[in-house]
Amino acid sequence: MSTHVSRTHPHLDEARQRLENARSSRLAQLQALDELDGTGRNTDDPLLSAQRTAMRGVLREIEEAFARIENGTYGTCLSCAGPVPAERLEILPYTRHCVACRRRAA
Repeated sequence: MSTHVSRTHPHLDEARQRLENARSSRLAQLQALDELDGTGRNTDDPLLSAQRTAMRGVLREIEEAFARIENGTYGTCLSCAGPVPAERLEILPYTRHCVACRRRAA
């Protein structure tokens, strides 16, 4: 039996929608940071720079999740190849790891 979510899995449309929502939200946050930085008041603010870097990292993870949907590995932990629980994917749709592997990595 396969440990990944098939491309025809009934929850993939929901996953795609959650990923789209997450991407839109992060893009809006990144735009707000850019606009704040563009005012000239905070051009060299290290906090804004760190937030921008973190936001770009999350956007990259979201794009990678879309790729996993397309290649049929969405819902499979990249560390242990076991299934990522649906509840975890609902909360963090771009997660790459199951809870156990994430805890071990932390």
